[in-house]
Amino acid sequence: MLGAGGGLELRTFAQAQPHWRFDGVDPSDAMLALAARTMGEDARRAHLHHGYVDVAPDGPFDAAACLLTLHFVPPQERVSTLAALHRRLRPGAPLVVAHMSFDQHDGARARWLQRYADFAVSSGIAPEQAEHGRAAVAEHVHILSPAQDEALLREADFSGVESFYQGLGFRSWRALA
Repeated sequence: MLGAGGGLELRTFAQAQPHWRFDGVDPSDAMLALAARTMGEDARRAHLHHGYVDVAPDGPFDAAACLLTLHFVPPQERVSTLAALHRRLRPGAPLVVAHMSFDQHDGARARWLQRYADFAVSSGIAPEQAEHGRAAVAEHVHILSPAQDEALLREADFSGVESFYQGLGFRSWRALA
C-alpha cells in the first residue's frame, strides 16, 4: 500500500484476507508507528517501509492500493510514482487509487472546495475551522480533473482504467498492470 497512513485500510484488508501479507510505504515514521498499532496482531503480516515508492520492494505484487495519497504528490511526479507502482505489480494485477479529483475549469474548482467546507460545517465543524481547512486544501493539495488522473494512469502504462466511485470531490479508479 502506497501511503500506509494510520493503518486503517491495511487492517481492513488484513481482516478480510487472513492469508495475505502486506507491504506499506509512508514517508512519516509517526504514521507507520500508528499503522502498526492500528493493525494490532495483523501487523506481523505486514512490512512497513519508511519513505516513498522507491523504498518499496521490487515485487512482483498481486495488487496495490494508493488511497488518499496521490493528491499530495505534485502533478509532475505522479507519472513516475504510478510507473514505479506499475513496475512492482505482476502483469494484470489490479491497482486501486482514491483521492480528490474534480473538474478544474469554469469555477468548478471553487465550487468543489466550497462544498468540501460546507460538508465540514454540516458535520459539526466550526465555520472558521472549515474555511481554514478549505484554504489549506486549496493551497497544498494537488487536485487534478478526473480526465487528467485517468490520463496519468494510462501514461504510466496501466490499462483497463475505470472509475468505480465518486463522492464529495473524491474519486476512485481501478487499473490493471
